[in-house]
Amino acid sequence: MLKLRHVYTRYGKVECLKGVSFAVKEGEIVAILGANGAGKTTILKTISGLIRPTAGEILFRDKSISSASPEAIVRMGVAHVPEGRKIFQRLNVLENLELGAFVRGDSSETRKDMEALFEIFPVLKKRLKQKAGTLSGGEQQMLAIARGLMSRPSVLLLDEPSLGLAPILVSAIYKMIETVHAQGKTIVLVEQNARMALKIAARAYVLEIGEIVLEGNAREIGESPAIQSAYLGGG
Repeated sequence: MLKLRHVYTRYGKVECLKGVSFAVKEGEIVAILGANGAGKTTILKTISGLIRPTAGEILFRDKSISSASPEAIVRMGVAHVPEGRKIFQRLNVLENLELGAFVRGDSSETRKDMEALFEIFPVLKKRLKQKAGTLSGGEQQMLAIARGLMSRPSVLLLDEPSLGLAPILVSAIYKMIETVHAQGKTIVLVEQNARMALKIAARAYVLEIGEIVLEGNAREIGESPAIQSAYLGGG
């Protein structure tokens, strides 16, 4: 469904991705793990068109999207929920959700989708007229995910959904992600919280300094002594 083939990306003169290749099958949750600065966020920005690859190819449903605009990529069915949430803080919850559907022209269907999302994120229905910037961290993360889903994506790119949240909220967010996945969404999950990501992912890739150094079944990667030592606090 989604493939990266030998993708290179630069920030100025700094090479951030160094020939990254991986694939995501329809209906999967695939985790991308790594330390700060490994290039995890760069991968998602490159897929969503916010950064152009300097070499290699990105394919979505066997069609190259390497040079497509971010808006075109959203229209194709790829939604990016960025690190730090990046909600529109001065707008209310309803306005944020409506902006998530900006690529659509079906207002009646948009409203139906919004009501369906309230079943997953019920707190958002209670906060519809509240300014997004006044929500708690967990509520803002729920809003960011819901806003991404309003474009009706086939693939959801989630960047650090647990960042800055208390453990109890992390568990709640991950249960919601599992619910979204159960409803048919393919998910690419970037996380430093490797333990949580590996619990729900089918497969995982480990990134170090712009290169994939390990890939495979999520459970097997979680049992790797090297991964336990580096990311899970084991030895």
